[in-house]
Amino acid sequence: MTVAIVLFTSDLRLHDHPPLHAALASADEVVPLFVLDKGVDAAGFGSPNRRAFLADCLRDLDAGLRERGGRLVVREGDVTEEVGRIVTETGAGTVHMAAGVSSYAQRREERLREALAPAGCRLSVHDAVVTAVAPGAVVPSGSGRDHFAVFTPYFRRWSGEGLRSPFRAPRAVRVPDGPASAALPSRAQGVSPGLAEGGETEGRRLFTAWRRDGLAAYEDRHDDMAGDATSRLSPHLHFGTLSPAEVVHRARAAGGPGAEAFVRQVCWRDFHHQVLAARPAASRSDYRTRQDRWRTGRAAEDETAAWREGRTGYPVVDAAMRQLLHEGWMHNRGRLLTASFLAKTLYVDWRAGARHFLELLVDGDIANNQLNWQWVAGTGTDSRPNRVLNPVTQAKRYDPDGAYVRRWVPELAGVRGSAVHEPWKLPRREREGLGYPAPVVGLSEALTRFKEARGLD
Repeated sequence: MTVAIVLFTSDLRLHDHPPLHAALASADEVVPLFVLDKGVDAAGFGSPNRRAFLADCLRDLDAGLRERGGRLVVREGDVTEEVGRIVTETGAGTVHMAAGVSSYAQRREERLREALAPAGCRLSVHDAVVTAVAPGAVVPSGSGRDHFAVFTPYFRRWSGEGLRSPFRAPRAVRVPDGPASAALPSRAQGVSPGLAEGGETEGRRLFTAWRRDGLAAYEDRHDDMAGDATSRLSPHLHFGTLSPAEVVHRARAAGGPGAEAFVRQVCWRDFHHQVLAARPAASRSDYRTRQDRWRTGRAAEDETAAWREGRTGYPVVDAAMRQLLHEGWMHNRGRLLTASFLAKTLYVDWRAGARHFLELLVDGDIANNQLNWQWVAGTGTDSRPNRVLNPVTQAKRYDPDGAYVRRWVPELAGVRGSAVHEPWKLPRREREGLGYPAPVVGLSEALTRFKEARGLD
């Protein structure tokens, strides 16, 4: 009997799973393995919300394998050590896994390859599992560069790249009797009360329903903050309960402007992955330094605390931050506005904001989180690094009747009209009766400070 191991990481699904497909095609028995990696928590990546969503995903993955005659083997500890133990226990000749892009994922692959070689076990790393197009598959022609630093030319090349056909979920998975498994984790206390449900079953249900009811209108409605018309698929793409390649195929099959706009957003995800794969240090260092001297000290700390808690005095910013606290998720337009407010209006280091997002976001992905923060802060790939998003102007454009603000900032639920976006303009007695804070900083003052800091005229 030949045995192969499939090491699941950010690909917690059975549909369109190249490592699992290859393992089943080449071995008599397969060990589907997930390691609860202590290194993830030690590195600061294991937030309560993501651990809860992960628990849902693992339970669903195990249930799907059991329906096919198999089971999920769960171990806890160091990934290299636990994989090595399974190899020893089963005599496995190959370990299959999806390629990662972060520095942590790249080190994990190197350690596994070095540890498995003496045991005569081969590590097979599969591309285009957590992304639609593999990082490095498309590079600028004739430039000698190893990645695209600007999105639009990347999108053009990416759009012309042929995607592999998705694999069907296997009908049967035969797992050897020997390897013992730790208990499946369960949701713990301390997560956001509105946290979504995880797992491949839920991800596929969500995508099917949204493709039917929401995709066609996506181009027109994706920035409608109150309408909540985005797909909400980002957690499932982060944990790999949905295949990006399959999602793109099915969206393109539906056709229309909405599908085109949605596929473009999937491409943004691939774009950030290919940047991080080429420049792993961008997860913690400026991709393009602006020589910023970020504000520090008591005032900056107090304003950052107000930002985290959703009490800056700017309603749309506070609404988005409170949505994050409640759901472990935030509307994409809200992410742009809150990031711009911290990094440019308050002129606080983008890393402080990225760290807070990673503590709460269920879709907290190193590539997308860090590089989106850098894009907004002007230290990343944005071709207009000094743009500043005005929270009042943006609120009136993307939440014109204030429904989003009223939903998340109950202090302002009774304020009518556009005044909900500028409560400081209300009569003093009415304003004081709201129990809502005054703005932490004036926008004109903050803009002047930012321009001076960046050396702009």
